[in-house]
Amino acid sequence: MRERRIKEIQQEFERREAMKDNSHGVFTEITNEKEFMNITTSSKYVVGHFFHDDFRRCKIMDTHLETLAKKHYQTRFVKINVSNCPFLVEKLAIRVLPCVMAWVDGYAQTKIVGFDDLGGTDGFSTALLELKLTNCGVLKKKVENTPQVKGSIFQSNNNESDDDYD
Repeated sequence: MRERRIKEIQQEFERREAMKDNSHGVFTEITNEKEFMNITTSSKYVVGHFFHDDFRRCKIMDTHLETLAKKHYQTRFVKINVSNCPFLVEKLAIRVLPCVMAWVDGYAQTKIVGFDDLGGTDGFSTALLELKLTNCGVLKKKVENTPQVKGSIFQSNNNESDDDYD
């Protein structure tokens, strides 16, 4: 049992290292359309941010995506300046920035335009963006380990007492 668990941990570590070599776990900037299109078609899960240097809200989105990139190794997080990709801007009908798109197996799953879907405010939480991306299938849900309570069947979590000996 212990050896099997050690082997699983080693395999997970090796998988993460291989993904790290392919720029998973980091938020990278892509400089040309061809490379961007290759990434969206060759990686299973991709989140792409179309941005412009002069837009303050694009910088806000960058900070949230950077946080998510470190947390979700299985997804590739990239950004591309809209001035470097006029064909994609036209083809994907990008009119409002920031624009975040998600692809699974090369197929677009969602398009988050501006901050309207994120509460309409600059102060939205990373968790809300994470939820939107998880719902479209580009991020995997984290399984929360619920602690198991050990005790006998005679123990109770109820601290209220119904006895008449008060």
